[in-house]
Amino acid sequence: MTNAANKYETIFVLDATKTEEEIAALVEKFKSLIEANGEIESVDDWGKRRLAYPINDLTEGYYVLINFKSGPDFPAELERVYGITEGVIRDIVVKSEEE
Repeated sequence: MTNAANKYETIFVLDATKTEEEIAALVEKFKSLIEANGEIESVDDWGKRRLAYPINDLTEGYYVLINFKSGPDFPAELERVYGITEGVIRDIVVKSEEE
């Protein structure tokens, strides 16, 4: 990890039609990826919730929020991995304000 670590938060929405094991495996995959490139501060598993609007004919998604610290290059890589992972229907990574 670089010396210039920034605080970030990411929320990703998984396909809620996946099995519990598949969802747990995807969450663990992203947690491991973040831990390998930074430091996780907190994981907030929001669970299955109704989507504001249908996405690919889905009306429910499985939401997870992760707060983490990493170097400035990692968020782009995390978004790339979200984009190529089957089962991720929405994602966002934002830099948190320093306190």
